[in-house]
Amino acid sequence: MSEPLLEVEDLRVSFRSRRGTAVAVDGLSFSLAPGEVLGVVGESGSGKSVSMMSMLGLIRDPNCTVEGSARFRGSDLVGMADKDLRVLRGRDIAMIFQDPMTSLTPVYTVGWHIAEQIRVHQSMSKARARARAVELLAEVGIPDPARRIDDYPHQFSGGMRQRAVIAMGLANNPSLLIADEPTTALDVTTQAQVLDLLRRLRRDHGSSIILITHDMGVVSQLADRVLVMYAGRAAEEGPRQEVFHHPRHPYTWGLLGSVPRARAPRVRRLPAIPGSPASALAVPSGCAFAPRCRFAHDQCAERPPLAGADHLDACWLPRDRRHELRHSLDEVATAAGDPGQQSIIVPATEEFE
Repeated sequence: MSEPLLEVEDLRVSFRSRRGTAVAVDGLSFSLAPGEVLGVVGESGSGKSVSMMSMLGLIRDPNCTVEGSARFRGSDLVGMADKDLRVLRGRDIAMIFQDPMTSLTPVYTVGWHIAEQIRVHQSMSKARARARAVELLAEVGIPDPARRIDDYPHQFSGGMRQRAVIAMGLANNPSLLIADEPTTALDVTTQAQVLDLLRRLRRDHGSSIILITHDMGVVSQLADRVLVMYAGRAAEEGPRQEVFHHPRHPYTWGLLGSVPRARAPRVRRLPAIPGSPASALAVPSGCAFAPRCRFAHDQCAERPPLAGADHLDACWLPRDRRHELRHSLDEVATAAGDPGQQSIIVPATEEFE
């Protein structure tokens, strides 16, 4: 086995505020092998984007505290000097940001953004960098790229801006690409093109990819492993097939249950996880998902470790009974006569026996 390209251990990110300390990432650990694609999923506010941005030194808030380690090729990114991070960012590690409008400077053309990044990290003339920028815009599906390269961000639609930001991320063939919702605002045809580009980056250059998304379909097409996050913590991690077909954590059951299936019977309402995600200002000391979990019991007052061999989870439920417990929810909903009204995970007062 080769050494991990990225190894994150006990990453913690917190923000001081007038209302107290908000814990956005709480002890996150994972590793990424060379050429591997890791899909990171979870509700908004689960710490997906904050964890990645904090590793790259992109959170400048003076009230932010980042602890733990994130070793990239043996060098710890946490606490690394800005001048050293600037050498890595854009060349060895690239990030596609979630909001393309705020990722582009409005007074510079789209082509300038791409060519400038190429020239900073490669010995290339302005003409060659411009030609490469045109190629990248064409690859991400921008029509008439030779002309549109001189347009400003406000002259692009939201989807086209997203594609331009993706072109920036691919410009230097990075060893690690962090893609934060890269297919947001894209139609299905362009989404397929973008996924093909990511596959090509991996195939031709051996790049590793961290894919942050709410779209479980995208994860199922591209990821090798899946990391499920809740309240800044890892709830489950494992090979894609295992997580999708044999999920172990009740939160993962809820995420997968809320995805519509083309071959399933039509329902009036999709299943949903009731309640709200845990507040970063008041994350439970035990299992963060316990307030929303039907199977919460006394032991959930203690924080469960992320445990297992290749397929890990952070849940106190007996593993030999989880398949039975998951399907018992479907049986209850079917007995009620309205599968469209079921909740995959519902609160309960009774303790798990």
